[in-house]
Amino acid sequence: MPPERLQKVLAAAGIASRRGSEELIAAGRVTVDGRRAVIGEQVDSETAEIEVDGRAILRPSGTRTYLVLHKPAGVTSTVRDRHAARTVLDLVPPSMRPAGGRLFPVGRLDQDSEGLLVLTDDGSWAERILHPRFGIEREYALGLHADLTGEQRRAVETGIELPEGQAMLYHLRAATPIETRRLVALLQPAPPPLTWYRATLRQGWKRQLRRMFGAVEMPVERLVRVRVGPIRLDELPSGQVRRLTPAEVRSLPGAPSPD
Repeated sequence: MPPERLQKVLAAAGIASRRGSEELIAAGRVTVDGRRAVIGEQVDSETAEIEVDGRAILRPSGTRTYLVLHKPAGVTSTVRDRHAARTVLDLVPPSMRPAGGRLFPVGRLDQDSEGLLVLTDDGSWAERILHPRFGIEREYALGLHADLTGEQRRAVETGIELPEGQAMLYHLRAATPIETRRLVALLQPAPPPLTWYRATLRQGWKRQLRRMFGAVEMPVERLVRVRVGPIRLDELPSGQVRRLTPAEVRSLPGAPSPD
């Protein structure tokens, strides 16, 4: 199909009149393929991904779904769990789910952990994110009841022996005041005053950070994943979902283009 003016495509989709569609575009409420639209641009309605206020209006046929969820504590990462009050899929609005497709989380977060969780219906893409050979980093914010002592910090930075082997941190640092303030504002329920650190992993063992810090008698009070590779939690509040932009999907090492 030849390209058409965006406002004409929106009008044909029943979003608004052409004049009303222009107003939506001018207000910055329309995106095309993840970027802010401009009045008068030409789009192909068969291949363009068009959203108004974050809701998909048109998506290319055969397009895969790539989402980021800020998982709250207490929600399970499994697709189905008859013992769970809520799973992550319960938090995804129907309008963001793939039509006739199976949405699933890429990796897991423990039920009592929270933060960034990627969901998709693209199995090949998910496998590339999870495969150890790509070494995709995962960064976490750890809320502790006190500062680490020098001995405790040296121990976790040197590595903790677990049944699987030597558990290692790729990087550990104290969180900055700005990072802490922005993160705490997103969390529900709001945490009590805690000392926050940022830890980066390239391993992915079950409850690795909780076990490592527990081994030095510093239990983790709140554990929030804030980054997977280049994808960040940023300003996404607890329980909210957003679509990954095509650029974000392509930015993960080894990941195929979603286009």
